[in-house]
Amino acid sequence: MTDKYILEDRNPVKVDNLLTWGRWMETEDRIVEKSTIGTIIVSTVFLGIDHSFGGTEQLLFETMIFGGKNDGYQERYSTWDEAVKGHSKTIKLVKSSLTSHPKAKTVKLARTPSR
Repeated sequence: MTDKYILEDRNPVKVDNLLTWGRWMETEDRIVEKSTIGTIIVSTVFLGIDHSFGGTEQLLFETMIFGGKNDGYQERYSTWDEAVKGHSKTIKLVKSSLTSHPKAKTVKLARTPSR
């Protein structure tokens, strides 16, 4: 079975109880950052499930591009800080693929410490 995680102060914590995990996933804001560049959206979120599929390093965060030349592009990360850096790198990728460079509108999660 795939490992399940929640965030405590932006740090992934493994949970074994499915109900605890499910309640957390329903009620918490899992967005790390979300940016809009023209009609293109770059979204970075906490997945809550390890997507390494047996790899040596857990992959719990994901950045995806919706729209534009790079639609469907994705990268996954192990930590919150890696996800923030990856989001920034992906913004640069999107901007480099555009003929004009509209300013990105970014929403950053202002997370309060978890319970």
